[in-house]
Amino acid sequence: MRWHAKSQWGKSPSNRRKHVNKIKNIAIIAHVDHGKTTLVDAMLRQTGVFRENQQVADRIMDSNDLEREKGITIFSKNASVLYKNYRINLVDTPGHADFGGEVQRILKMVDSVLLLVDASEGPMPQTKYVLKKSLELGLHPLVVVNKIDRPNARPNEVSGEVFDLFCDLGAQESQIDFPLVFASARDGYAVKELEDEKKSLEPLFEAILTHVPDASGDREHPFQLLVAATSYDNYVGMIGTGKIHSGIMKAGMDVACVAPGGEKIFEKITQLYTYTGMKRISIEEARAGDIVSFAGVSNVEVGKTIADKEYPHPLPTIEIDEPTISMTFLVNNSPFSGREGSFVTSRQLWERLEKEGRGNVSMRVERTASPDAFTVKGRGELQMAILIENMRREGYEFQVSKPEVIIKEIDGIRMEPYERATIDVGDEYAGAVIEMMGMRKGEMVHMVQGKDGYTRLEYIIPARGLIGFLNEFMTLSRGTGILNHTFHSYDEWKGEISRRSRGSLIAFEGGVSVAYAIDSFQDRGVFFIGAGVPVYEGMVVGEHNKDQGLMVNVCKTKKLTNVRAAGSDDAVKLSPPRDFSLEQALEYIADDELLEVTPKSMRMRKKILDKHDRKRSEKR
Repeated sequence: MRWHAKSQWGKSPSNRRKHVNKIKNIAIIAHVDHGKTTLVDAMLRQTGVFRENQQVADRIMDSNDLEREKGITIFSKNASVLYKNYRINLVDTPGHADFGGEVQRILKMVDSVLLLVDASEGPMPQTKYVLKKSLELGLHPLVVVNKIDRPNARPNEVSGEVFDLFCDLGAQESQIDFPLVFASARDGYAVKELEDEKKSLEPLFEAILTHVPDASGDREHPFQLLVAATSYDNYVGMIGTGKIHSGIMKAGMDVACVAPGGEKIFEKITQLYTYTGMKRISIEEARAGDIVSFAGVSNVEVGKTIADKEYPHPLPTIEIDEPTISMTFLVNNSPFSGREGSFVTSRQLWERLEKEGRGNVSMRVERTASPDAFTVKGRGELQMAILIENMRREGYEFQVSKPEVIIKEIDGIRMEPYERATIDVGDEYAGAVIEMMGMRKGEMVHMVQGKDGYTRLEYIIPARGLIGFLNEFMTLSRGTGILNHTFHSYDEWKGEISRRSRGSLIAFEGGVSVAYAIDSFQDRGVFFIGAGVPVYEGMVVGEHNKDQGLMVNVCKTKKLTNVRAAGSDDAVKLSPPRDFSLEQALEYIADDELLEVTPKSMRMRKKILDKHDRKRSEKR
């Protein structure tokens, strides 16, 4: 039985808004795929945000195309629900470690967090990361053990593991005494005790009202707001979002936009918005403690303070963990450049990357000595892949290098980033995975054999060791293994790690690939292209069986003569080419290779295309 706002409280959401006098700001944090977005969906449905007969898609908050395709949350999003006399501002955050910066900037905007943990998997690497950040800010989490409806759920054991995690992270005594709720976000119910009747999410809402503090803020102090997110609207321009730290904010008021360094620009708030459900609605005024969006400040950026023009003082900025990997983005200079993209120049590429750097707090963009190459630093390969995919869909054409870890020198010691990796793999593959991780300098810290035929392995491993690992791991485990990892710390350099064990098949000359030519080289390796594909000299067309590269002429046609033999002209049968996703291609390319990205194609290529120049470079 579902309960709705209208039947429970007698007023529709639009009519109840003016009666709201208390606010709760809460972020929902968890490891990837533990049910954050599904829980927000259920909360929106059960508080009357949608009509009873309204058709609503699953994972409503994942509105971005890439989020729906990949089934993960990439960008933090705001929503608001009304329960009794409270407005509860909800922030759905990403669960993947690569988007940890999204979580960090949001934690400054809320007064508590709802920590979601899978009743089967228990605490995972990102669970530890997001919980650690929230505890450091002094927040008191409300813990929800989700997916208790799963056949292999172990809610009591998992709640004990969460308690141990709080202790391991040095939580204060008041934080360790956390409220606990059991739930099934998919089925839309929550209970305080497992034996309770499973009806609705009402026990969760009651726990939020009881344990989450009211929104904090000094309404008598001059107006201040710290920008925690930005977006763009075609009608009103740049939109900033944040929590009002103090004072009153009004549409039409003059404000100062203050950078962390103290530089000020004076502008006017043209539009002020709050949220009802997922809808952004225009309002005239908002007070301290509320989460709002606003337009009119042209140079709004995450970390800047919007303040009263008579009191233009900045708030403490948002502290974000430093990037751990870097990639080089280059102007496309292949023979096929300019054929498919709309934005191909260095100026256009730099402007797009600079825009990303302003809005993405965990990403850094830098120029290099070359006017056609730019360095982008981020938190992981998936984060980079999302940026690349968005750019190609927008019509950009460019090239990228293999991801590299960012090395630091601390007290004269060479240090590199380490990851904490959790691997769930079938018992029969565990030995091979342990061998692979050993070759990549991984150090096992925990090993547990599950009851369902899977073994869980936990490693501390250099981030370099995980670059290119996923492809090999999925092949080894026949697609059944699961890998999760998150940043652990910087530690001493572990020495060289063996890279890809096989060389490339490289196109000898440009032209169009021919089935006859590919067939003659099929025993030399695996091809990435089929017949009838345009290629150019230096393009990587396959993987060699041996550890060195091999030049192949895939454009060579069969010589025509008047001599015929029985069976010689039968149709050539080619093995299907190996397809790569963007993430797989980024992991696969070698140090001397690039990935050419256009709106329609992805091609791997050598950095030096000419075979003679490449040989001279190898000799040097």
